[in-house]
Amino acid sequence: MSADRERAVVDGVPTDLLIGGQWRPASSGERFDVEDPATGEVVTTVADATVDDGLAALAAAAEAQASWAATPPRERGELLRRAFEAVTARSDDLALLMTLEMGKAVKESKAEIAYAAEFLRWFSEEAVRVSGAYSVAPGGGSRLLTMKQPVGPSFFITPWNFPMAMGTRKIAPAIAAGCTMVVKPAHETPLSMLALARILRDVGLPDGVLNVIPTSSSGAVSEPIIRDPRLRKLSFTGSTAVGRKLIEQSAQQVLRVSMELGGNAPFLVFADADLDAAVDGAMLAKMRNVGEACTAANRFHVHESVAAKFTEKLAERMAALRVGRGTDDGVDVGPLVSEKQRGTVEELVADAVDRGAKVVTGGGRTGDAGYFYQPTVLAGVTDDARLLTEEIFGPVAPVTTFATDDEAVARANATEYGLVAYVFTRDLQRALRVSERLEAGMVGLNAGIVSNPAAPFGGVKASGFGREGGAEGIEEYLETKYVAINLP
Repeated sequence: MSADRERAVVDGVPTDLLIGGQWRPASSGERFDVEDPATGEVVTTVADATVDDGLAALAAAAEAQASWAATPPRERGELLRRAFEAVTARSDDLALLMTLEMGKAVKESKAEIAYAAEFLRWFSEEAVRVSGAYSVAPGGGSRLLTMKQPVGPSFFITPWNFPMAMGTRKIAPAIAAGCTMVVKPAHETPLSMLALARILRDVGLPDGVLNVIPTSSSGAVSEPIIRDPRLRKLSFTGSTAVGRKLIEQSAQQVLRVSMELGGNAPFLVFADADLDAAVDGAMLAKMRNVGEACTAANRFHVHESVAAKFTEKLAERMAALRVGRGTDDGVDVGPLVSEKQRGTVEELVADAVDRGAKVVTGGGRTGDAGYFYQPTVLAGVTDDARLLTEEIFGPVAPVTTFATDDEAVARANATEYGLVAYVFTRDLQRALRVSERLEAGMVGLNAGIVSNPAAPFGGVKASGFGREGGAEGIEEYLETKYVAINLP
């Protein structure tokens, strides 16, 4: 990619706050830097929202709520369809923008843009499917009428790892249901959300329906919004630690809450598995997004009879990956998002090695600039290694072994998290038995990717509650009202 093209793409994105349909600077006049993690250089600066700006955004959403809720579902759906077409048409520029602020290879950014756009298309079709029911009461003499209505003004806090897809996964069903919203993107990656907001404005989204407030003071700006009685819904994607704090804050207003939190995904390879297919799945489950995904395979539990062969094959594939700036041709693995994140990965690997793990490939940082870390495979990882209980969020695959199906399931479930699990086996009965016993909201059966806009995404235990995507996704933004009709 040429420097001129990169500059043109960045310059085409609004970098102020979007409040009530107007792009405006922060009330303090302050801005913060957006950094390219491949070089450590500043890409641009963005308006730094204050508490007052956050409350102004909520006021704009509250003011627009009634008229937006009254907008015909077909109009809301057609707007989302136009947004899908616009995002798709601009996918090359949007992908480059995402790579510049987040680091992943452009080919992965293009895949995310396509994934993000599909939420717009899916919920454009769901907008007109919202319905209620009419029935006769069991005892006669009255009728039961139920209807679905929008929850109301919503607050979305989105993460840095999938800066557009995690936005459309929340924004699209809210628009379809008739809810207005305030979005606070991660301060590491605000540009993709600002670009999306511009597109939604361009295709006709009314003033105040979507408000975007990037800020470097997430907690300080978010808490007053969450505690404000005008807010009716909170949706957060991020760490479990932060999620717990937000749940506590939301209790004051008894908000409707959706939480997509941390993961510690087990990847189970049974003795009868197709090892080549399992390695293919492992590469997808581990290396998608440089391993910086809540769905990333975090622990590889492999049957002892095939563990050595699986590890060898996986290490060969990992070692062949090309690491570099995501804008360069042929790059498979970009940098981690920050020096802090790379430091965390280094600590986890060092801890595992200190406890007896063997580095099969990788095992350290690489490159003279940026936050690069080598794709890494560890064998002989002991049960007390931190990376078996903590999210790695990096390109590191720790391999352990098991002897029986019961042991495999026990190891998989030995975590507070329960977002996704991966199972590779050619035995149908085993596949169903294990899938039923796994404590996870999603299971990838002989598949390394589970995410799909047409499917309900979400976890159990400390991985959160609520579902995004699928027919279930729009229900998070709808209240059920019951009307009792006296009909003697």
